[in-house]
Amino acid sequence: MEYRIKDIKLAPQGRLQIEWAEMHMPLVAKLIRERMVKEKPLQGIKIGAVLHVTKETAALMRTLKMAGARVRLAASNPLSTQDDVAAALVEDGIEVCAWRGMSDEEYNKCIDWVASFEPNIVMDDGGDLHAHLHEKRPEVAEKVWGGTEETTTGVIRLRAMEKQGVLKYPAIAVNNAKTKMMFDNRYGTGQSAIDGVIRATNILIAGKVVVVAGYGWVGRGIAMRAKGMGARRVIVTEVDPLRALEAVMDGYDVMPMIKAAEVGDIFITATGDKAVIRKEHIERMKDGAILANAGHFNVEIWIPDLEALAVSKRKIRPHVTEYKLRDGRRIYLLAEGRLVNLVAAEGHPSEVMDMSFANQALSVEYLVKNRGKLKPALYSVPPEIDSKVAELKLKAMGIEIDKLTPEQKKYLESWQV
Repeated sequence: MEYRIKDIKLAPQGRLQIEWAEMHMPLVAKLIRERMVKEKPLQGIKIGAVLHVTKETAALMRTLKMAGARVRLAASNPLSTQDDVAAALVEDGIEVCAWRGMSDEEYNKCIDWVASFEPNIVMDDGGDLHAHLHEKRPEVAEKVWGGTEETTTGVIRLRAMEKQGVLKYPAIAVNNAKTKMMFDNRYGTGQSAIDGVIRATNILIAGKVVVVAGYGWVGRGIAMRAKGMGARRVIVTEVDPLRALEAVMDGYDVMPMIKAAEVGDIFITATGDKAVIRKEHIERMKDGAILANAGHFNVEIWIPDLEALAVSKRKIRPHVTEYKLRDGRRIYLLAEGRLVNLVAAEGHPSEVMDMSFANQALSVEYLVKNRGKLKPALYSVPPEIDSKVAELKLKAMGIEIDKLTPEQKKYLESWQV
């Protein structure tokens, strides 16, 4: 079995981490797994995945393998891999190419290693595997039955591929499932991004001015958690008038980044776009401003501008880099501008990843069952899967809800009173 990780001897600790995650992931690690172990819906299927190699991802990979699949996994970020988890997965018979601190070249080689597997189904987080298959391995992409995409950035890239007519296989936007984006993006990133900032800096959020760039589900969650942690003021910057209006109605200040730059203590980007914080913003920031990113790629805080403005640079904590400007002001960049929740902390809590990865597992099963029936396009998670995930989650939590009576159903289906 092929693999490339930091140290196989880390497996015992990784196994404990996976055990902890699976205790809090009853859908992926129990309800869905138990059915798939019996039915083996993925028997003989090759799955190539580029995902954050965390204890939660491990729970999903283990379920797919128990369902009969052969799985090959690479990291979707050079700094997010939990090395002990990677080792434990290898011991479980899952092929892994991932370690924390990979170079860009190593990162891309691991993605190509997944592509060389010639997978039937591909799973991605950020779109790098989808893009690599289409740009570097089109002969492999032609044979792929279907794929899934975990995050907003990847869905944006897939949508562009579909629009340009280059997408070679059906892809399911797992990110857009209600049981993913409303919980993972909002509550997961909201908590874990703030957790990453605190772990990296050990600063007090209470009393600070927090600037959140973007008010999608991720931005909503970060703003909500910052406010809950006692931030003196939460400012939202936006380009979408509807989202900006929603932020105002939710009780936040809304203004352009150029104005927010002058008053913010902590800046967290969550847009999926590039150069959201750039030269003209950095030039106006106060001494000691902290910059963090919750978007998938390290392009939202435009690091070339920060480098050009600085006269000196030093690492003062494991995930804190100080940039000193010509006038003596100091700007602090967290986690090299990468995903602060995964680089400086542990990523999303297992409970929300349970729903996201339940969608992944069921979407993979759906693609296998519908092989050849779906044209190359970007699809939403089937509503019945989305609804099933919510139903299973409530069941796992021991929560019951009402059901419509026959009379109520008839009333809702009629236009007459």
